Amino acid sequence: MAGFKHLFSPITVGRMRLENRIVFSAHLTNYAADGLPGPAHAAYYEARSKGGAGLIITEEHSVHPSDWPYEKMIHGFKPEALPGYRAITSAVHRHSARIVAQINHNGPQGSSMYSRLPLLGPSQVPDPLFREVPKEATSGDLAEVVSGYQLVAARAIEGGFDGVELQCSHSSIVRAFLSPASNHRGDAYGGDLRGRSRLMREIVTAVREAIGPGPALGVRLSGDEMIDDGTTLDDAVALARMLESEGGVDYINTSIGVATASLYSIEASMAISPGYALFIPSAIRKAVNLPVVGVGRIKDPLQAEKALAGGHCDLVGMVRAQIADPELASKSRLGRARDIRLCLSCNQECVGRVGMNRWLGCIENPSAGKEYLGRPPRFSRPSAPRVAVIGAGPAGCQAAISLARAGAMVALVEAGERLGGQLAWAGRVASRAELTDLVRNQRNELSSLGIEPEFGRLIRAEEIALLGADAIVVATGSRDVAPGWAADAGERTMRVISARALMANGPRIPAGATAVIYDEVGFHQGTSAAELLWEMGVKVHFATPLLVAGQDLGITLDYESFRMRAAAHGVQFHTAVIASGAGARSVSFFNHLDGGQLEIEADLLVLSLHATAEDSLFRAARSGGIPALRIGDALSPRRAHAAVIEGDRAPGLLAGILKGGWS
Repeated sequence: MAGFKHLFSPITVGRMRLENRIVFSAHLTNYAADGLPGPAHAAYYEARSKGGAGLIITEEHSVHPSDWPYEKMIHGFKPEALPGYRAITSAVHRHSARIVAQINHNGPQGSSMYSRLPLLGPSQVPDPLFREVPKEATSGDLAEVVSGYQLVAARAIEGGFDGVELQCSHSSIVRAFLSPASNHRGDAYGGDLRGRSRLMREIVTAVREAIGPGPALGVRLSGDEMIDDGTTLDDAVALARMLESEGGVDYINTSIGVATASLYSIEASMAISPGYALFIPSAIRKAVNLPVVGVGRIKDPLQAEKALAGGHCDLVGMVRAQIADPELASKSRLGRARDIRLCLSCNQECVGRVGMNRWLGCIENPSAGKEYLGRPPRFSRPSAPRVAVIGAGPAGCQAAISLARAGAMVALVEAGERLGGQLAWAGRVASRAELTDLVRNQRNELSSLGIEPEFGRLIRAEEIALLGADAIVVATGSRDVAPGWAADAGERTMRVISARALMANGPRIPAGATAVIYDEVGFHQGTSAAELLWEMGVKVHFATPLLVAGQDLGITLDYESFRMRAAAHGVQFHTAVIASGAGARSVSFFNHLDGGQLEIEADLLVLSLHATAEDSLFRAARSGGIPALRIGDALSPRRAHAAVIEGDRAPGLLAGILKGGWS
């Protein structure tokens, strides 16, 4: 704690006292059922309160039936939400944290798919993602929306919340009114900044009247929408001054970007530097005396402490960091910062999963979102099995961790010389370097459980029985499969290599050479290979049968930043093309949309193709009558989150195979 004197100093926000400056800011979870908060919410927020967060801000609660942009939204306008509110707040208050409900109306940044009602907006300007023209809100519509804010704010306080936050930033009807890009009105709600802010100020006044002087009231503002004619930092500073001068507001929270047009800037991936958005709270804090919350991929207590010590903000929003490790705050306070499970900012299970309409999870923390299920079962001590885990990639490491926690006696064996499997080399690319934090985190957890991996031991089929285990877990990963069209061709001088072989230990290609990357996967394998090559000064052609190169990078919000970097390095993209052959110095393609032909001369062909499971040890064990489980890529080649989840499930799966000893 001595090293984090700013982070763990108390602060008073309005009349609400916080024990520290760590905020678990608002973010979507998709845990709602029938529009109502439930046990998953209460347990999820309680885990972060118990873990030491000073302030928790819930995901948004809709204030009006016309706002239903995604299926699993909390409908705060429903009276039936009250019991769920009370369950959440009582769970959080059992510990030291305070909790604020974020309330919102998304306005034109939504869909009528669920509500069957027109969207409301300041003007008939469609959002670029949803592409639905909103109804220009009348004064009557706006009065109804303001009343909805009053109603839900009062209900939140009745439900035990310590305050409310108005989401006026990246996805909100208020944001749409504030922004010149979407507000083209000529009445009192348009024009200059004061006119465009009228709706926000009316809501602030109405909500303060509804909740009284005691509860905290915060407003979240976007400091830079990063779109043409959008809200700027100067606008945000002026709005903060306006809110302070008119009274009623107790703190300012901050954001960057628009949740659709520039979403990649809001929940930035590991390709974006930590603290990238701190210039916004820094500027606002210089202009007002209200406490200001800073955000922007702050993933560890040292970064948070520096943000506070540097005067950039008064409180620090740390969302993904506390999804990955709910105990981040308490570990920091107790001098155990090295034990924190660091967030990767990979966005696969949090941002990406929610974007696919599934409940929020975490690639590193398989318990995220499942806290309500309670502690997992354990093996009964007299019959706890001896388990050999073969392979120390993310699946094998997680299996060893979970099995040891469940009471099994675990040996972890790895043919190579280090942990991490494919992640160890995937992190070689600068924009993906933080992937190796997963390796670091699993290494720390293995060490804390007393598990010392045995490196450099290749287990052959005939050696399985010599392990002396009651069961084995096969986590031996996958292998590349070369397609027939890329087989050796006579006097070929063009080198052919897989993307992961290139990343692991591939040849250094001389600057000025030409490489073709052929990608059928659509995720980071091919794009990372491209980045590694252009950093060597290699000219890169990126070919894919998909209609968009690296299309799945959109799920993790990496697509825009990758294309920006690729453009800066002159990468040429060829989409909708299927490779048909590789000659001595060239690769041939045909376009599956129009039948056109393409031939590219190259010094190197890099193949990013689907792998096949390496499960020979599993098959040998089964044929020898040894209880065995295969997980991760050894079961089916997928992404890292699947490997970690299956490793986490290993105790229960093995218990079923062993038939007993499970309590």
